[in-house]
Amino acid sequence: MSIRVVVADDQEIVRTGLTMILDAQPGIDVVGEAADGREAVALARRLRPDVCLFDVRMPGVDGIEATRALAGPGVADPLAVVVITVFDLDDYVHAALKAGARGFLLKDAGPELLAQAVRAAAVGDALIAPSVTARLLRAFADTGPAESPVQPVEPLTDREEQILVAVARGRTNSEISAEFHITLSTVKTHIASLMAKIGARNRVEAAMWAYETDRLRDRSGGGGASRR
Repeated sequence: MSIRVVVADDQEIVRTGLTMILDAQPGIDVVGEAADGREAVALARRLRPDVCLFDVRMPGVDGIEATRALAGPGVADPLAVVVITVFDLDDYVHAALKAGARGFLLKDAGPELLAQAVRAAAVGDALIAPSVTARLLRAFADTGPAESPVQPVEPLTDREEQILVAVARGRTNSEISAEFHITLSTVKTHIASLMAKIGARNRVEAAMWAYETDRLRDRSGGGGASRR
């Protein structure tokens, strides 16, 4: 069955372009378009698409508010949302991820990466634009999180620590499988376990948690896993 997508962007030419790109991909169908967040939320609630693709900046209800309404904490049946923006260091993107977005892309990502992000979101995975993953998340981590990062309910194993760092660096499951010489199913099991321990709803939140707890900085000098 095709992946059903709702696209929201206040610029008609961008919205039309995104729709044309997605409709040209096998197994992806755009079932609705919206020019602002309020319209997007109403449309998504009515159509229940597999994935919502939202611009971060829209008039009235922006992409962050729309994401929170459809995928935020407390939403009983959240939808998969991918946010897209022209700004690779835009704090609105960070806010959207906190609001429950399953991934983000830059508008110059290209058709292949756009399709990958939609397909990943549709199956419960997440894709962060590889070109900005480390730079964006580290920028927010360096300024310090608004609140102290949640502590894991139980310590992560060494392997979970390794895989968490790989996720934070934007590695796919296949890349992690090849790097650590383990099966894809084992990768998924480790990711599910570590997300449960840190209370992350998806890979994006796991990646942000890794940066907020200095996991990558601790490993950059060749030291062992952080035990914070």
